[in-house]
Amino acid sequence: MFDKNYKPIEKSLWQGRVDSETNFDAFRWHQWVEGIDLREKNLNPYKNKLGFAFIGFCCDEGVKRNKGRIGAAKGPKSIRRELANLPCCFSKEVNIFDAGNIYCENSTLEESQNLLSKAVEKILNLNLFPIVLGGGHEIAFGHYNGISNYLTKKSILQNIGIINFDAHFDLRPYPNGGSSGTMFRQIADACKEKGLKYSYFCIGVQKRSNTVGLFKTADRLGAEYILAKDITNNDNWNMLERLDDFIKKRDHIYITICADVFSSAFAPGVSATQALGLDPEKVLKFIKYILRSNKVISFDIAEVSPRFDQDKTTANLAAVLIFSLVDTISQINNLSI
Repeated sequence: MFDKNYKPIEKSLWQGRVDSETNFDAFRWHQWVEGIDLREKNLNPYKNKLGFAFIGFCCDEGVKRNKGRIGAAKGPKSIRRELANLPCCFSKEVNIFDAGNIYCENSTLEESQNLLSKAVEKILNLNLFPIVLGGGHEIAFGHYNGISNYLTKKSILQNIGIINFDAHFDLRPYPNGGSSGTMFRQIADACKEKGLKYSYFCIGVQKRSNTVGLFKTADRLGAEYILAKDITNNDNWNMLERLDDFIKKRDHIYITICADVFSSAFAPGVSATQALGLDPEKVLKFIKYILRSNKVISFDIAEVSPRFDQDKTTANLAAVLIFSLVDTISQINNLSI
């Protein structure tokens, strides 16, 4: 099932400050994270109340194909380093696992995306919430397929809503293969082929970063979107009402974040910087609101590129977003301290 391009995590990646070795109230994430090897055949579904599992996608071949700035393949390692010293603000009934990384070495992008889909499916079968660390945003195609395959095999209704925080639609045609700019077009085509409803909501779209043709494609596919300028200039209530309408009609929500949705003041280490992108505080409000629907099945963040990341600002932002995700879901399950 998993080939040489899957590698379990090295525990040495999770290290940091230790205030106590016995008092859980003083623990940090690096003291609580456990490694799991998805190749093991005797892995049983997680029986505790709540569990999360990281899987890294160490690949930016899609960014390269899209003629972007490569470097996001090292994003998972950078994000983990920022996650390591976060405090454990949840009870002992919440566990965090690290399932390792998917690589794109001596293989095609499509093979790596397929391997990622298998990893996501396996994590969901283990009754764990997947948190996928990119890597280029081509992560979304493999991630979505993993969710879809899991639901298919469980005979669960496949009404999946994709909520993408992104400056770009990523709906480009792909006559020469997929890239980090084509995933949601690929998903639309896959849904059509399988007779499934395509549900896509893109938040933070920059008019200057998408052609007229892409806006027309979004409209033709029935995609919903909110422009970045409307989030900046208007109150949140109208946006939340639109999110409500979208979420109510879906059974499952998959949240994906491209770090280039944020202003370069907050996220300089990305494949395509945005001088006038979104403020993370506003995005956090949206994410927490979506999570409280209790329909979110999986999450990823992509395009964190350490090569351009001054003072690890972008990786730190990714860690803050993941912390808020874990904290909010723990609160929803009454497992927050």
